[in-house]
Amino acid sequence: MAMVTNVISSDRVEGTTVYNAGGEKLGSIDDLMIDKLSGQVRYAVLEFGGFLGMGKDRYPIPWSMLKYDTAQEGYVVPLQKETLEGAPRYADNSIPDYDESYTASINKYYGL
Repeated sequence: MAMVTNVISSDRVEGTTVYNAGGEKLGSIDDLMIDKLSGQVRYAVLEFGGFLGMGKDRYPIPWSMLKYDTAQEGYVVPLQKETLEGAPRYADNSIPDYDESYTASINKYYGL
């Protein structure tokens, strides 16, 4: 009998596909941003766009918006591609400081 657990290694989350509610693939999780004080995951950084892995941008999405769907073996977010295209993002080599101002801009964009 397999043991069911509610924890997962970040290595297993990274690379997981993210879909919208319509089943459209939006991208995959590139990274997790964890609150140093609480230990809670604050943002999943979605890799989206680019061509053959080049020029892909990173989109931090509030972790609370992602729901794991066992049938799709991926996360589902209530977003369309058009919503992501206007979202806060950064290039792979220019990770911003996740300071109060930056996190406030992410949360405001997603209405949190």
